[in-house]
Amino acid sequence: MTTSTIPWIDAASLTRALPWLRVIDTLESAIRAGASRGDLPARIGVPVSAGELLLMPAEVGADVGVKVVSVHHGSAGPAVPRIQGVHLAFDGASLTPTAVLEARTLTLLRTAGLSALAIRHLAPGTARSLALFGTGPQSVAHALAIDSVRPLERVWVIGRRPEAIESVVEQLDSAGLAAIPGTPADVRAADIVACCTTAADPVFDSRALRPRATVVAVGSHSPTRREVDAALVRTATVIVESRASALTQAGDIVIAIDEGVPVGTAIDGDLSELVRGDVAVAADCPRLFKSVGEAWADVVIASAAVREVLAPTAVV
Repeated sequence: MTTSTIPWIDAASLTRALPWLRVIDTLESAIRAGASRGDLPARIGVPVSAGELLLMPAEVGADVGVKVVSVHHGSAGPAVPRIQGVHLAFDGASLTPTAVLEARTLTLLRTAGLSALAIRHLAPGTARSLALFGTGPQSVAHALAIDSVRPLERVWVIGRRPEAIESVVEQLDSAGLAAIPGTPADVRAADIVACCTTAADPVFDSRALRPRATVVAVGSHSPTRREVDAALVRTATVIVESRASALTQAGDIVIAIDEGVPVGTAIDGDLSELVRGDVAVAADCPRLFKSVGEAWADVVIASAAVREVLAPTAVV
């Protein structure tokens, strides 16, 4: 393949090739094979005038990739997505570029897929209700991904702007999910809570949670921002992507430790340990999965998409 013929895989192709259960199963298989090593380079942030560029390189087995995304600070207006970008996939042996993928959709798939995978192993099989914090694309993706592992009978959509809440409700309704506007108080009735916001401070009081509620928090990879309080980190069974990233990038964990939660209490295990069954999940307390978005998962999902989309055309 020459650089002039590198295939482009767009958002529609990604979602057709990788339905939610395929995404989740692919991530689980990769984790069992050792993909989430925890020793990959941290994301590289480069400030630019309109915001920031993020570079995320990784190698997983025979595949190599780097995702480059832009995060604008709002100057481009609400019509422009806050996050945009591309993922460049390489053959691991020759380092020949094999495809360029639309990274916004790739990020939705890998982030919500990881959350749903954690819920598959953390949430009771009877979990049927979701309190969904946030009104961006990740919120919709999380509801759909979670529904694929724990069929949802009720979704409360919680946000700051009524029109944005209604938009998410309509999108979920059109996908067959029973969604209604909600408030933070609805966590009292929720089996699962998904935090997909840009908040800097906790979005709900964890004392209101059901004893076996499962919480996923994905909104930040900054050590100074969090969506859940220290009380939840202290009392929950806490699972992270990897200890290395959680202790440097996950404000939900870092701030809780700064507020007095012992490190050994703040993290009970990582996702690979959970998948292997090496973490004891307490029966009578909440469960928390905190992700910051590691590059290995981008490579795993991108590689699966490349094989699925390009194999029929026998691109060489």
